[in-house]
Amino acid sequence: MTRPVVLETSIPDLPVRRGKVRDIYDLGDHLLLVSTDRISAFDFVLPTGIPDKGRVLTQIAAFWFDLLEEPHHLVTIDVDRMELPPGTDRQALAGRSSLVRKTEVVPIECVVRGYLAGSGWAEYQQSGTVCGIELLPGLSESARLDEPIFTPATKAQTGHDENISFERMVEIVGPAVADELQDRSLEIFRRGSEYARERGILIADTKFEWGWLDGRLILIDEVLTPDSSRFWPASQYRPGRSQPSFDKQFVRDWLLKSGWDRDSPPPSLPDDVVAKTREKYIDAYERLTGQAFD
Repeated sequence: MTRPVVLETSIPDLPVRRGKVRDIYDLGDHLLLVSTDRISAFDFVLPTGIPDKGRVLTQIAAFWFDLLEEPHHLVTIDVDRMELPPGTDRQALAGRSSLVRKTEVVPIECVVRGYLAGSGWAEYQQSGTVCGIELLPGLSESARLDEPIFTPATKAQTGHDENISFERMVEIVGPAVADELQDRSLEIFRRGSEYARERGILIADTKFEWGWLDGRLILIDEVLTPDSSRFWPASQYRPGRSQPSFDKQFVRDWLLKSGWDRDSPPPSLPDDVVAKTREKYIDAYERLTGQAFD
């Protein structure tokens, strides 16, 4: 069943800020993260939503938080267990809402790359490096790296995040925290990648976010979703080219061919692109969880 597209939510009497995809409500010691069906590309939120996208993202993240057994901020995704103002439309929030503990957010995107793709491939072609890390010569597009690499970035409020060196990260958060973030991010990527590979998905790269709570670093935001990661079908993997994917690359490709100048408001997506994109998100969910998407 395809549900109506949810582009924006509203909860009476609660402060809210809206990101590209999520509506974030302040509940005091907690936040309510509502993943809408908005989709962004090239730093624009598109006028067309993808049905069920927010529900897929929320439930994939919850699945990983449980599977990885890493300290995290998620309390529940069950709206019936959330204390919300009277009159809240819980049905509209069901399946796409996460109640999480507030943390002091670390201002670093912890990016881990296992394959040579995207901006990393573009840089490698120019300089033989990815985010300043020198790689072996002669690698092809989408090549699997001998070992995943950690490439931090600063968190930007608008526009693209900026890649930084590990040394710059140390200046921002200190050496001990930088080492812990690198080690834990690489380990989670390793475990997540092994699990996903067994289910037919290659995780080319991803980003983790962390926050301080009660004196320790815990995982926050989303983890290993098609929006925070580059997912490839393992059966179709061929180095030396760009790869088919489970994420919004399908939307990006259509936009690039549409004639849009990437400067003016973006065009609406045609129905077939919407349907195909929804299918890709749901396919990722079902492969990872082993469950049919409800």
